[in-house]
Amino acid sequence: MTNTQQAATDGQADSPLALQAFRQEVRSFIDAALPAELRARVERGYDLLTRADHTYWQKQLYDRGWAAPAWPVEYGGTGWSVAQRQVFDDECGRASCPRTQPQGIKLVGPIIYTYGTAAQKKRFIEPILKADEWWCQGYSEPGAGSDLAALSTSAVLEGDHYRVNGHKVWTTLAHWADWIFCLVRTSNTGRRQEGISFLLIDMKTPGITLRPITTLDLAHHVNEVYFDDVLVPVENRIGDEGLGWTYAKALLANERAGIAELGRARERLDRLKALTREPSLHGGRLLGDASFRAQVAQLEVEIMAAEATTGRLLEGNTEPGLSSVLKLRGSEITQRLSRMNFEALGPHALRLDIEHAERGPRDDDPLPSFATGRTVEYLRWRSLTVAGGTSEIQRNIIAKLAFKD
Repeated sequence: MTNTQQAATDGQADSPLALQAFRQEVRSFIDAALPAELRARVERGYDLLTRADHTYWQKQLYDRGWAAPAWPVEYGGTGWSVAQRQVFDDECGRASCPRTQPQGIKLVGPIIYTYGTAAQKKRFIEPILKADEWWCQGYSEPGAGSDLAALSTSAVLEGDHYRVNGHKVWTTLAHWADWIFCLVRTSNTGRRQEGISFLLIDMKTPGITLRPITTLDLAHHVNEVYFDDVLVPVENRIGDEGLGWTYAKALLANERAGIAELGRARERLDRLKALTREPSLHGGRLLGDASFRAQVAQLEVEIMAAEATTGRLLEGNTEPGLSSVLKLRGSEITQRLSRMNFEALGPHALRLDIEHAERGPRDDDPLPSFATGRTVEYLRWRSLTVAGGTSEIQRNIIAKLAFKD
């Protein structure tokens, strides 16, 4: 057990002095472990070009013992308090650290250590923590997005294998993935949700085909995935056949909280404030615009409220619908932040040089580093209120829970 874990166990971790010391510990680690070039790419909103760029930071966190702060200690978690986890997220956001690959750490990992067999835990947990294996998510289909129970990708049991046929879509970074966790239909009888199972599928299995999708920001993040007579061992099924919907709901709660990206909201707000003061943009006149300042102040209040809600979730609050509330508010806050950053740039927002972004920062870039990349973010984050279930779906979930009596 580390000193940080011991302090959390002893109830001393959240004192003001202890949190300040922990914040400094995180800052010192980031300064030592994060290369300047990688930090610059993230700060400027440029895509990380390779899988190695994405996995580098997770490997550094693993070596430090910080690979999965939210996981139980027995599976590699840190044992941090809620306040420490918020400090860590805040510092990573402010320092422009790369995001950890969420499909492994935040999504399928908790499902495996909660519902998986001993053999599955032994096989998959360590490679997820070390970022040695990349995961993607096989949920959405052309006819099953927010209405996920309408999925039709089939898995027919044949001896000790399932034969999988179907089509998944919007599969993030599947072109780098070693494994895909999939919802498949194993029965067409009874309620739609009762015929769904949860499979772990090796992406190298014969019969899997990828087709790239270019999104609004002119980049390749997502894909279509086709399954044609793909054979998957029964031992790769999570839990019981037909209970996939139960596991999917647990995973979606984690996904929705992650989509909110509130750990980076403070950094984006700071960036917006810096843009209002930047003399090369509108001569710094936005600082005196009462309407703009009022919108910034409103956003700051809403971020504080959302952070409080995040704290409830991190404390283990299992109140139904809390993740939907967080996803709804967080995704809308992030979109408004991106819109206001975009608007603050004025004519500079018209510059969308994807090739420049792929090459990396230039010494003669006319914009300050905190100003570049905002147009790409604005375009990319239009999808946040759709991903993980649309805002309309989240409102329906909240309404049903609020008026269920």
